[in-house]
Amino acid sequence: MKLSKPLLLCSVVLALAACGGVDPNSPMGKRQALFKEMLRTSEDLGGMLRGRLPFDEARFVAGAEQLDKLSRQPWQHFPQVRDEGDSRAKDEVWQRQERFQQLARQLEGDTALLRELSQRKPLDPKLAEPAVKKVEDSCRACHEEFRAY
Repeated sequence: MKLSKPLLLCSVVLALAACGGVDPNSPMGKRQALFKEMLRTSEDLGGMLRGRLPFDEARFVAGAEQLDKLSRQPWQHFPQVRDEGDSRAKDEVWQRQERFQQLARQLEGDTALLRELSQRKPLDPKLAEPAVKKVEDSCRACHEEFRAY
């Protein structure tokens, strides 16, 4: 049986599309999913404070709680040795564990502070800005040391 060129081309494209990517159940897949969720959540919080999104106090409080919860989860998905695959983590994550863990605890502390501050009613967006900036700065500090771009 002879395949037509378009059918053959579609088959090749579909086969190649299925090959790439990270197993979502692998440590790398789990931490990448958590980091993406953290990014979406923090972007919404920052967007509300910077006027990109309308400020919604209930949504901000829920986002601060979610970000605090998420900030404690990715670290368990960094195995003792570097995992195989296309990770954006530098080798230094595994070579300088003490510093990596220090920055992880800093982020956790900053998100806890943001969550705590967001519980104060009424929530003043001007008072929340420095706490969100601290969280963003913690993310940036770890990325600068441990993320390969």
